[in-house]
Amino acid sequence: MPTAAVFAVLIIAALIAGLMVVRPGIAAGAGGKVLAFLGLFIFPVLTGMLGVDNHVERSKQTSFCLSCHIMAPYGKSLYVDEKGYIPAAHFQNNRVPKDEACYTCHTDYTLYTGGIKAKVRGLHHIYAQYIGKPLQPIKLYRPFNNRECLHCHAGARSFEEGTTHSTMLAEIKSNEISCVSSGCHDTLHNVAQLDEVKKWSPAK
Repeated sequence: MPTAAVFAVLIIAALIAGLMVVRPGIAAGAGGKVLAFLGLFIFPVLTGMLGVDNHVERSKQTSFCLSCHIMAPYGKSLYVDEKGYIPAAHFQNNRVPKDEACYTCHTDYTLYTGGIKAKVRGLHHIYAQYIGKPLQPIKLYRPFNNRECLHCHAGARSFEEGTTHSTMLAEIKSNEISCVSSGCHDTLHNVAQLDEVKKWSPAK
């Protein structure tokens, strides 16, 4: 929902509330009571719901994730110019949407998806950013789930019929073998080595 729509509903609610203050007698009739109910209850609740929806959508953006200072190195790692860096290769070749790159690969890690535990973890990130202190070093709460890879790769011929993947497809789909295990796709963000690798600069 665009921010303009949220403000429009908020302004309507404020105008009705202002009218009730200036002319309280207007609420005496049946029509006035309906107007008061809309202005003092329905529109404020609607504004809150639209505002939450707007911010949830914004929080899926790569720019939102990287707005935290502690995440800046992870953003830089998306520009490493080496094919072995899996997040970088996916980001640079549009295998994931660039504007939702973090969210695409970490959908079980956030406030707006997953179960109650995921939502609590999302709230913890907000607390750590604005009130507390982020834990160092940054680690996933639980092992990376192959589901994050398979929601794009599953069913793709190049993936399922490939020489390597085809021999262990059942184990990959059941998480018995991790996509990011040693010897597979284990070069991820590697932020500690950013100064040692070549960077890619997109064309302007």
